[in-house]
Amino acid sequence: MQLFKRFIPHLIVFVLFVIASLAYFNPVLSGKQIYQSDIVQYIGMSKQQKDYKAETGEETYWTDAAFGGMPTYQLGARYPHNYIKQLDLTLRFLPRPADYLFLYFMGIYILFLVLKIDYKLAFLGAIAFGFSTYLIIILGVGHNAKAHAIAYMPLVLSGILLTFRGKYLWGFLLTTVAMALELVANHFQMTYYLLFLVICIGIAYLVDAFRKKMLPHYFKAIGIMALGVLIAVGLNATNIMATKEYADTSTRGNSELTINPDGSPKESSSGLPYEYITEYSYGKAESLNLFIPKFMGGGSGDELPDDSQVTETLIKSGIPREQAGEILYYTRPYWGDQPIVAAPAYIGAVVIFLAVLALFLVKGRIRWWILGAFFLSLLLSWGKNFPLLTDFFIEYVPLYDKFRAVSSIQVIIELVLPILAIVGLHQYFNEFVSSEAKKKALVWSTGIVGGLTVVLILFKGTLFDFATPIDRQIADAFQLPFTYIEALKEDRMALMTEDAIRSLIFVLLAAGVLWLFLKSKVKEGLAIAGLVLLIAIDLVGVDTRYVNNEDFVQARIMEQPFQENGANIQIAKDDGHFRVYDATNDAFTSGQASYFHNALGGYHAAKPQRINDINEFYIRKGDIGILNMMNVRYIIVQNEGGGPVAQRNPYANGNAWFVENVLFAEDANQEIKLLDSLNTKTTAVVHQKYKDQLPLAKIKRDSTASIDLISHEPEHLIYEASSTSPQLAIFSEVYYKDGWNAYINDKPVDYIRADYVLRALPVPSGNNKIEFKFEPSVIKTGSTITLASSILLLLVLVGGIYYTFRKNKQPEA
Repeated sequence: MQLFKRFIPHLIVFVLFVIASLAYFNPVLSGKQIYQSDIVQYIGMSKQQKDYKAETGEETYWTDAAFGGMPTYQLGARYPHNYIKQLDLTLRFLPRPADYLFLYFMGIYILFLVLKIDYKLAFLGAIAFGFSTYLIIILGVGHNAKAHAIAYMPLVLSGILLTFRGKYLWGFLLTTVAMALELVANHFQMTYYLLFLVICIGIAYLVDAFRKKMLPHYFKAIGIMALGVLIAVGLNATNIMATKEYADTSTRGNSELTINPDGSPKESSSGLPYEYITEYSYGKAESLNLFIPKFMGGGSGDELPDDSQVTETLIKSGIPREQAGEILYYTRPYWGDQPIVAAPAYIGAVVIFLAVLALFLVKGRIRWWILGAFFLSLLLSWGKNFPLLTDFFIEYVPLYDKFRAVSSIQVIIELVLPILAIVGLHQYFNEFVSSEAKKKALVWSTGIVGGLTVVLILFKGTLFDFATPIDRQIADAFQLPFTYIEALKEDRMALMTEDAIRSLIFVLLAAGVLWLFLKSKVKEGLAIAGLVLLIAIDLVGVDTRYVNNEDFVQARIMEQPFQENGANIQIAKDDGHFRVYDATNDAFTSGQASYFHNALGGYHAAKPQRINDINEFYIRKGDIGILNMMNVRYIIVQNEGGGPVAQRNPYANGNAWFVENVLFAEDANQEIKLLDSLNTKTTAVVHQKYKDQLPLAKIKRDSTASIDLISHEPEHLIYEASSTSPQLAIFSEVYYKDGWNAYINDKPVDYIRADYVLRALPVPSGNNKIEFKFEPSVIKTGSTITLASSILLLLVLVGGIYYTFRKNKQPEA
């Protein structure tokens, strides 16, 4: 009974988290779904595999619907024995995206309990973390995997800190399960950034252990956690191994090309190009929007207010209404360094104020690993705006060049500042901390944060220019007077001032609450309730500017985000096996065609490398020859009225064909260059490394030879071939050596790559049955490791509980 009473406050908190999650995303209660642009594209990309599973009950690990064919490993594939995924689904019992918000709350709440923070303060910290603007924004745009990974970060930290505290068994179990859940989220960039935070913690604890002469305990804890992480990796072995296998062949891997499409030398790199990595680099001054939401004007999609100075200037200049509307459409208040920003990464004025307060009250390891992680994340988020550190990490830190959007490392700041703030409040409400120390901390933190805010308000025009090069481009394009740019600066300063005053008010109110507590005017519970209210109003007030009820739509719109048009209906009448290229938009950045057809294109952050190369060198330039060899039977174009229409391509090579000639290429550069103006129906380009596998002397021209596709499923293709002499067959299927196996008359045979991206196979004379089966060994191997890891974790759990029970039962000596 006593144990149950102790559990009641946590149960109440659990219920409040459910209520808060559903309240913010309340349209889910009426069956609506949030419209997430990235998820719309994902639905288009994954429809074929989902339809296949619905029809057959089987999982397919290959899809024909995207980029001419690719594995489904990054498109929601489900793997055998993935029990940790089932646990994850159980934890996410609320409708999306309320489920991720609930995970935000619960994950960090558990962390605060591990830090021995009172449940009331833990609740406050959870609200501060969960409603942090960036964490809400990524749910609005559909970065679900990112949100998923961030939500489990605090849980991983809980296991680590518990283990360092000497709670080896429970620390091991929590670290293992939390890390396994973190990996289930399948956003390795966020997990990679979490590693930086863990390293900061490890260094802080190492220094402390050295000073206290507790190195044996430190390394024992490290060993226990390492074992836990190893098992966690094992629990996700299939996904990790499959992802690694595909990543090596994707745009995230190493390209064999050393030239650009224009023939110029390509910068050698084992990862992503520098500009691509650093495209989304936070400006140094832009970091102030962590404290003042519209310091940089807000998000790049924000509009100027109706009564803006720009509007008044355009009217006074006599510009016609229609043209003024067009100018205002292109004129944005955002003046930061990034090309696109959905919203400012606002952490909260109250949270930052409390974090500064904590610097005067919190000592020891936690202070140093939080500060270390904060500054490392902040400096790295500046990207190309702080090249000294960024270039070093790209050049020397393993895997850093595999990820783009360096500004997203600020998720670590979103995590550590609420932790610091709540630990500081814990000290502030600690009766053993002197009133004088609390008073000093409150006065100094209020003076520092409030004073800096006042300085920003009073001297904003001197400190910042509120301008961007785009302003001049717009002014020149529309031949606007110089007063346009000056008016735009005034509008931006007004927005910044308004939100700066807003932040200052919240800081002063929070300071007032703490002052009243210090003077014994209010009790601790009431003071915490006041801070909860202030933080909620502050953060939710900014969150709802960018993610609100208007972002929700009827469920059918998300379930069927692409509507069939005339072109799709026309193509659907053809029951053959072929590909479709959508020329009405950038086919390689849209999942629309994949929703209806086997598309040569798609939407993915890690496109197949060689298909992407073919696109950049030829397809986007309108090279019909490449479309022919990829068996593109239909090209969707716009008619005179602007509507889509399916144009049949009579020159498509078909599903397979025999060639008469072979051109050997010395390297990847020559492979792709030889495709220029090549008649792929009669001639194939083959890398010289395959030369010994081609019995060219036996291959002879046979005008009567034929090869036809007689059966096709995503993972199984069957052809019938007939010829009077050996032939070299080319298949309009993407070459992917890690999984696709070839068979002639049920006997396994070797096949090769041809025409840079396709499969080729020497075929003997006579009548032959040719099969390609997708049989990825990585699934079988990974599933075996996953099952073994699950059994091992279960044994450790049972053994640990038994050991603890026996230890507690032993009588005292």
